[in-house]
Amino acid sequence: MPLLATLPVLALLVAVNAEPLEDVRVLAGDDMAGRAAGTPGSERARAYIMSRFEEIGLTPVGASFEYPFGYMSRSNEPRTGTNIIACLCESGSDRAIVVTAHYDHVGVRRDEIYNGADDNASGVAGMLAIAEHFVENPPEHDVVFVAFDAEEVGLKGAEHFVANPPEALGEMAFNLNLDMIGYNEQNELYAVGSYHFPVLVPIIEEIGASAPVTLSRGYDTPEDTGGDDWTLRTDSGPFFEAGIPFLLLSVEDHPHYHQPTDTFENLTRDFFVNAVETAILMAEKIDTELEAIAAAEPRTATEGAGAAE
Repeated sequence: MPLLATLPVLALLVAVNAEPLEDVRVLAGDDMAGRAAGTPGSERARAYIMSRFEEIGLTPVGASFEYPFGYMSRSNEPRTGTNIIACLCESGSDRAIVVTAHYDHVGVRRDEIYNGADDNASGVAGMLAIAEHFVENPPEHDVVFVAFDAEEVGLKGAEHFVANPPEALGEMAFNLNLDMIGYNEQNELYAVGSYHFPVLVPIIEEIGASAPVTLSRGYDTPEDTGGDDWTLRTDSGPFFEAGIPFLLLSVEDHPHYHQPTDTFENLTRDFFVNAVETAILMAEKIDTELEAIAAAEPRTATEGAGAAE
């Protein structure tokens, strides 16, 4: 039964109001020191996310929530990142939805902390809210939750996960990626991916008709050149390249993007709460429509895909 038939929008707003804001406040705190991959701040953020996974009632896919991986830095030096993977895997389905958000940010620069409240503590908080919703309202399919590391240095965590998924996972049938959902003064959230997967258009339109945000499509067509095509700019890119349908929820760049002013205090909080509610509605709709999504043909394999930054 659709969520809107069982849970009034007002009740959902109340449900998502407090905890996601607290998650952002903690993850964007100065003690996290900008959460750059491989730093003590990243380790503290990881410990917090794992504690939230446990509190919500998620289980590890394997022996641990932590999945370390190696990668080469942009200066060609070996580095280690750690993805955090949890699962709600009790549906009996052989298909899984993968809900993702990167938890790393850019750290400390010139003695200033870049807290990364919108980018991407907001996305992690939204992912945790989706997890809480599905624990309370069991989905039709397994749902995997992944907090990616090392997105800011070239999508390294997502690339490793897609190339090396845990053996216990079933078919990864869809990726819902949350990246920057905490700051927008126009109350506008973008849903990216429907150009490549037209089956998503009516889903986005249906959710948009009742969502508390203006839900816009775009930033994924051949006309969106360079940085205006978000297809490969964030962690949904490796899923797309592997042929896995995806939907990215995000906002346009803003004055706080990759600046020390991207703080909890500067979130547009009403919009953030609205965006989290919309993400929950979208996740539930994707769950109910997953078989149709999996059966649909994409537009092309790579047409209109902009490069990662």
